[in-house]
Amino acid sequence: MSAEDLSDAFAGVIAGLNRLIRRRVRRQMAMPPLRGAQAELLRLVEANPGISVSAAAKELYLAGNSVSTLVNQLTSAGLLHRETRSDDRRAARLLPTPQAEARLRAWQERRAAIVREHVELLDEDDRAALAAALPALRRLADSLREEAPE
Repeated sequence: MSAEDLSDAFAGVIAGLNRLIRRRVRRQMAMPPLRGAQAELLRLVEANPGISVSAAAKELYLAGNSVSTLVNQLTSAGLLHRETRSDDRRAARLLPTPQAEARLRAWQERRAAIVREHVELLDEDDRAALAAALPALRRLADSLREEAPE
């Protein structure tokens, strides 16, 4: 298989897996789903409590006004808290609410359970092939991260 064919097949499989996992998790969760960018911002804020809107925009490769819109939506939904910095009243720190932390934890636990259930259905050779591919997949992720535009 050529590098181009492998790249196309891999990208298609990864996108399909993500879509299928997301759909299964959504069906099993009682709460309304977040849009992709909302969930990305919420995960980023949980991982980096106190991050600024501009730093979040840079990290997500989005325009500042787009992130501000997402912040307003998530704040209205009770999932994000915007705290004005004492040293610069124009800047805000973003913090996840306890509701957001619980929601993200429930999503992650449900996603992990779904994937685990289906990995366990695979035979030993397929599980070994997946395990053997993990280092290469991590290097691919690192390479993509390094190549991301500033």
